[in-house]
Amino acid sequence: MLTDTITLAQAFILGFTIGVSAALVPGPMMLATISISIKKGWKTGLYVFGGHSLVEITIVLLILAGASSLIMKDMLSHIAIIGGLSMILFGAIIIRKAKEAQTMDITASAGKLDISSGPISAGILTSALNPTYLFWWLTAGSAIIMQQYLAGVLAVVAFIIGHWVADLGFLVSVSSSFSRGKGFLSRRTHKRLLYTCGAFLIAMGFFFIISYNNVAAMI
Repeated sequence: MLTDTITLAQAFILGFTIGVSAALVPGPMMLATISISIKKGWKTGLYVFGGHSLVEITIVLLILAGASSLIMKDMLSHIAIIGGLSMILFGAIIIRKAKEAQTMDITASAGKLDISSGPISAGILTSALNPTYLFWWLTAGSAIIMQQYLAGVLAVVAFIIGHWVADLGFLVSVSSSFSRGKGFLSRRTHKRLLYTCGAFLIAMGFFFIISYNNVAAMI
């Protein structure tokens, strides 16, 4: 029982940390949330998250639908390598973005967006049409879901809940702040958080690769 609880807690923390890492990087969904919240208020974050989560749960279900066949074909070693390398790559990208975040005027960038759709549609479109987001789920994201699936369906659920808590908390915080005419984070704090999250993803990438005993034989 204790082992199961620890496994679920680890899955939740991993999902939450990855969610925060991805959310902090200035991207289409963050900018759309800021742009719409200035006009429509703090609830924007809730609706953007609703659209985003619809895309995300669809992707996760598609991954799970093929999970059993991949595991039966002994593809976990390949998945571990692809997922681990992808996390290292995304960690490096986040660290690079940290330098841009210190000089980027996020409010001005959001103000340039001409968004005619509602916040739910914005959440769907900025997720489904974001190539970086899709590439993440096709590589590192799918590998993590596979890893959690080995521990049980509840581990997958815990990971997704942790991920969504991070997404929802971040989007609502952003929409609440900007709807009142305030910034969410100082540039210095934003930069430091991105460096921390990038380093975490890189560390997780290496851990993910070496966590499988049969990976060593392939290197």
